[in-house]
Amino acid sequence: MAAVGSGGSPAAAGPGVVSAGMLEPGTTTAGNVKHLVLFLHEAVLVQYVDTLKLAVPSLIYTLQNNLQYVAISNLPAATFQVTYQLKILTTALFSVLMLNRSLSRLQWASLLLLFTGVAIVQAQQAGGGSPRPLDQNPGAGLAAVVASCLSSGFAGVYFEKILKGSSGSVWLRNLQLGLFGTALGLVGLWWAEGTAVAHRGFFFGYTPAVWGVVLNQAFGGLLVAVVVKYADNILKGFATSLSIVLSTVASIRLFGFHVDPLFALGAGLVIGAVYLYSLPRGAAKAIASASASTSGPCTHQQPPGQPPPPQLSSHRGDVSTEPFLPKSVLVK
Repeated sequence: MAAVGSGGSPAAAGPGVVSAGMLEPGTTTAGNVKHLVLFLHEAVLVQYVDTLKLAVPSLIYTLQNNLQYVAISNLPAATFQVTYQLKILTTALFSVLMLNRSLSRLQWASLLLLFTGVAIVQAQQAGGGSPRPLDQNPGAGLAAVVASCLSSGFAGVYFEKILKGSSGSVWLRNLQLGLFGTALGLVGLWWAEGTAVAHRGFFFGYTPAVWGVVLNQAFGGLLVAVVVKYADNILKGFATSLSIVLSTVASIRLFGFHVDPLFALGAGLVIGAVYLYSLPRGAAKAIASASASTSGPCTHQQPPGQPPPPQLSSHRGDVSTEPFLPKSVLVK
């Protein structure tokens, strides 16, 4: 979860740093600093094999965040926000392949709806539906978004597999991601801009806007960890829809973005797809039952005087609260 900011420093190392003080209750008091250090030494260095497992998603997250900067530099903010929801599609596919999940017909239909909405928005962008700066390259922006969504889907599912296969807390995993992300970001900085940093200083170009991006990325990383652990998917779907609306409104006010019917249609399809995909199984079954009842009355009737057939029970938990959306998609 690290990205190189405009001055070259890791833009999202904050979640890992802040997580160090949240690993165990009471470890941040003065009397327990030694206990915290010993705990980190045991969890990060002694159990180094467990720590090294986080190098893979950390590397991918670093690549993903830098791809996002390339994408947002070449696409309007609203178009980027809509197109980036393809990460739901890629996460679902990787969940099927890596976690052996099965998708319902409603899930597949919502993914198809999502892809259609994104395609409509990209068609609007390619057709020049709204003015754009001369230095923007929509093709490069689209390629960066697709690569970012693929990396996000794989890293998210991989991270979920690690979380479910070990006893480490989310905060510890976030700290480990931050450590690797910081190291990888510094290597990328030295490779790409080492000479410039040596002459101008590490914090050259850190304007208030850049600091705002750094803090937003750090805070966003912490929020993702909390969402993975506590929030439900209805709330995540609502937040995603709200982010699309807010990005569109901000683009109109700040950059003169023009919303035409084609963009509104595509964005509406994406928002609807996110909502349908986030429905709990109980609500989805209710929708399917209502749809089936409108197709015609049931011809089967129970003979009088006979007990009703036994209900098949499931041992997989309460399906009314089991979410469709895998937690992997909540990871940045």
